[in-house]
Amino acid sequence: MAKYKIAWLPGDGVGVEVLEAAKIVLDKLNFDAELIHGDIGWEFWCKEGDPLPQRTIDLLKNVDAAMFGAITSKPAKEAVNELDPSLRDKGFSYRSPIVRMRQTFDLYNCLRPTKGYPGNPLNHKEGIDIVVFRENTEDLYAGVEFAKAPKSLRDVLAKEAPAFARFKDVSDEDLAISCKINTREGCEKIIQAAFEFAKKFNRKKVTVVHKANVVRATDGLFLETAKLVARDYPGIQLDDANIDAMTMWLLKNPHNYDVLVAPNLYGDIVSDLCAQMVGGLGFACSGNIGADLAVFEPTHGSAPKYAGLYKVNPIATILAAKMMLEWLGETAMAEKLEKATAEVIAEGKIKTYDMGGSATTLEMAEAIAAKL
Repeated sequence: MAKYKIAWLPGDGVGVEVLEAAKIVLDKLNFDAELIHGDIGWEFWCKEGDPLPQRTIDLLKNVDAAMFGAITSKPAKEAVNELDPSLRDKGFSYRSPIVRMRQTFDLYNCLRPTKGYPGNPLNHKEGIDIVVFRENTEDLYAGVEFAKAPKSLRDVLAKEAPAFARFKDVSDEDLAISCKINTREGCEKIIQAAFEFAKKFNRKKVTVVHKANVVRATDGLFLETAKLVARDYPGIQLDDANIDAMTMWLLKNPHNYDVLVAPNLYGDIVSDLCAQMVGGLGFACSGNIGADLAVFEPTHGSAPKYAGLYKVNPIATILAAKMMLEWLGETAMAEKLEKATAEVIAEGKIKTYDMGGSATTLEMAEAIAAKL
């Protein structure tokens, strides 16, 4: 009997190919696990009206962790047009399966490490090592949205929010509302996770990314909570910066930053910026982590134009597998995998197209496996 049960969720497009690459290195490590396929993605939306079928949710309830490839997402109206004709009149509405997965299993911690490995020709500057903690279940990703604002909501806003007065004459059809929702509990959990990481790995500073000077209620709560949590970690410096200024300072002085923690949307934005500074999405791994389950993935999408070409860089997914090994407590395997990956990057003999080479997805994986 295998030591671990891992949900294997390839998804769409190049997601299938990068997970195939991850399996090459996990097999070489003799990772003792049963990889159980799970259905997720665009194909199941089109055929069933659900990109995250209940059978996959049930699978995730009974595994130790999951590896996820990528999914194709489209705007709601376009998505409905792609449904099987027999389903189009049944009221299905498209919602991102990865967002739903995060909320269903309270995978509140989106952990996104960004490290510039020596020898990577795409590094913005050498020595970048920033870890982003992105709150993963609340904020503007909460899913509380209105494509047509109902009268009851308009009445409440007109009464409770004087600033809404300027929209009072806009028709229902021309007014869309998305609700930004933060809870103190949600803020505390992600901020504590960031400080605990800093404490464990001897990181000196945690920077809170926000826009509390304008978005005073929700971002104000996030910043206020950070200041309270920081009192329990006197040896770690608390810093904060507005999201707009943060993007500028990160590019200018990336070595000034250590651990970043942010609400959902800002964390998504700033982690992609950090990823670009260490090579782009081909190097950007991510863990969606909760108390009982964690789902690991590259942050890139399904890249339909590259599907079937085995062209994309699998390092992001291989580093996501390394994160999974760490989470499972297989630290020796994780260290071995990262060392092998770093060696291949430093040698510069095997490079995928984004790195200026012509190696295929599987050739990169095989080169890393050969170092294990």
